[in-house]
Amino acid sequence: MGKFVKMLKYMLFTFNLLFWAAGCAIIAIGIYFVVQKVDGSLFPSSPSITIGNVLILFGCIIMVFGFLGCMGAIKENKCLLLTFFILLLLILLIEVSLAIVLFVYEKKIDPYVTEQLSVSFENYKESKDNGSLWDNIQEGFKCCGINGSSDWGDALPDSCCNDRKNCKKETAFEKGCAEVFRSWFENNFLYVGITTICISVIEVLGMSFSLTLYCHISRSSGSYIK
Repeated sequence: MGKFVKMLKYMLFTFNLLFWAAGCAIIAIGIYFVVQKVDGSLFPSSPSITIGNVLILFGCIIMVFGFLGCMGAIKENKCLLLTFFILLLLILLIEVSLAIVLFVYEKKIDPYVTEQLSVSFENYKESKDNGSLWDNIQEGFKCCGINGSSDWGDALPDSCCNDRKNCKKETAFEKGCAEVFRSWFENNFLYVGITTICISVIEVLGMSFSLTLYCHISRSSGSYIK
């Protein structure tokens, strides 16, 4: 039993160390987006929700989780292990809740996203504040405007064409970004589901490891609550 617990301890430590390193990398990418100003607010109703800010926040959460898991495992600290377990449980419950909400309100999501894209698009045409975001979207997804190149009128951006040096309506991408987003989600729905399931399995394993180690430490100290 001692060897098993020792192996479990270092497995949990290694797992969370990699988790912490991944959080650092995500924060670095987010900071790069913010500094280089290559992102913008896609949803006008929430201007602070940018790619860079979301990555930084997500990276910080992962780093905190990794730190708690690492320190709790290597120090055999019951408080940190229990906190790590509770946080993972909360994240898992939030994921399940979001999945239920997406399933129930599935038909309302598409119109909402299209509306937000339209507002963001019109804001760009007026102020050019989030041009880099729209250029990246159109170039990356091979789309033009919301419903097509006609949305741009006569001011067609270079990102609407493969040949950015000579972009014309005749050579612009035929599909609008709303249609491309919808098709991408439908085509990758299975992969999104598999990824979500894999993440959930990893979270459950982390919860199981931390709880097992917590229980062993409690038995060794002669009390489950110390």
